[in-house]
Amino acid sequence: MAAAGSAPGEIRVASPVGRWVVLTTVLGSGMAMLDSTVINVALPRIGEDLGTDMAALQWTVNAYMLTLAGLILLGGALGDRYGRRRVFIVGVVWFALASLACGIAPNAEVLIAARALQGVGGALLTPGSLALIQASFHPDDRARAVGLWSGFGGVGAAVGPFVGGWLVDGPGWRWVFLLNLPLAAICVPVALRHVPESRDPAAHGRFDVLGAALGALALAGVTYALIEAPEQGASPLVIGAAVGGLLLGAAFVAVERRRADPMLPPSIFRSRLFTSVNLVTFCVYAALGGFFFLSAIQLQVVAGYSALGAGTALLPTTVLMLLFSAQAGELGRRIGPRIPLTVGPLLAAAGMLLMLRVGPGSASFGGYVTEVLPAVLVLGAGLVVVVAPLTATVLAAVDAGRAGLASGINNAAARAAGLIAVAALPLLAGMGPEAYRDAGEFATTFRRAMPMCAGLLVAGAVLAWWTVRTPAATAAVRSERPECAVHCGVTAPPLEPERREGGDRPGARCRRDGDGPTVRSGRGAAGTATALTVRPGRGPAGT
Repeated sequence: MAAAGSAPGEIRVASPVGRWVVLTTVLGSGMAMLDSTVINVALPRIGEDLGTDMAALQWTVNAYMLTLAGLILLGGALGDRYGRRRVFIVGVVWFALASLACGIAPNAEVLIAARALQGVGGALLTPGSLALIQASFHPDDRARAVGLWSGFGGVGAAVGPFVGGWLVDGPGWRWVFLLNLPLAAICVPVALRHVPESRDPAAHGRFDVLGAALGALALAGVTYALIEAPEQGASPLVIGAAVGGLLLGAAFVAVERRRADPMLPPSIFRSRLFTSVNLVTFCVYAALGGFFFLSAIQLQVVAGYSALGAGTALLPTTVLMLLFSAQAGELGRRIGPRIPLTVGPLLAAAGMLLMLRVGPGSASFGGYVTEVLPAVLVLGAGLVVVVAPLTATVLAAVDAGRAGLASGINNAAARAAGLIAVAALPLLAGMGPEAYRDAGEFATTFRRAMPMCAGLLVAGAVLAWWTVRTPAATAAVRSERPECAVHCGVTAPPLEPERREGGDRPGARCRRDGDGPTVRSGRGAAGTATALTVRPGRGPAGT
């Protein structure tokens, strides 16, 4: 039971209950964020301890990203229907149990399976934590509450590699996962005691499970083919997985076009700006996913850093984002998105190319200052410039009622991009199954991979320059102020809460989107408007 006086939609940030709600949502989302940022520095030790090859290390990262990217849009819908607190708690417990399985995994196969289960928990708790913030707080305090959630989450992302490195060098890599157990033990009782339950009364029980399954299986097929190709070559299994993944992807598109309530509404891509910015997102986060996966290994295997040293060496990138992302967002609002979305990726590409100077001897203080630090600072400056305007442009490309959906799609696109990059780069760079055990071989292939990552960023910059150029788009972005102003996650852009035109005032209000008019009236259990979407020829469907 939630505490007395903590009715949904009425909690104040300054109240004791409000502070407990912020704490539990930050802890919940922080568990998933920490795991996504610390895993890279643990990979060489995991491979050594479990006696596994490069493909297993790729799967250790990608099994989590696969289920998270495939199910994150579905996770928010489940909370609306069955209760946001309930689904959030299920996600936290699920994530903690999967983390326990990771921590005691006797071999790579069990670890990979447990990582996939972790992704399912992450898909429930990540959107659920933001939904709880949006549903629990008084309308006057929601922006501040979301800002606190975003800011504390940014701190967690920034210190993640440092904490991960310390754990790997100290008690061992298994504690990277076992650390989630005490966090969950705090999070769940606080949520049960202080967070009010809320749901969307208009939400129905029809979920796009088929679409989610097809999307995840399509990504799995393509990922399997890319990861296994270096060892198996063009075997029937690899070719079959690749072809099957592409066919499942086509089936996913066909299903989403025909469903009355698709997980990924095709109509949202009628906005040319939304489509192009998501392509820019794909380029940027594919490059980042590949960079952080390979750089953490390069620093340890080639340069001779410890796990803690590697995590600390990469820390300036996220610290810069933590300190300056809000100011970069304001700059983007003043000058428009075109220049930041062009200059930011180019700066980040330059930072990645500077990493080519990292090699044996870079672990000394002088080597770090002259070889590693310039690269991560330039990379961080590029990310500071691009991430906040990227989010604002995504939100400005759709009408207010679809902001939450647009943010979720953008977040999922970024995670899918990182997934594909981690799978494809070792293949494209010619890394063998045992490359991470041989400093010379890994250094050679790393020098091939970094220009590929930089090339993706340059492609994103060119795409932004040619597509984000209309006065209307610039004006829309200048009027858009994302609520998650502080952000430094390098795996995906921030999730943004659902927006409602006209604020939270009661009474009917209408908007029009690509599917038809949406009439909003009354107030739901969370003190927010409920929605009835009328789609021509389909009848009403709750959203």
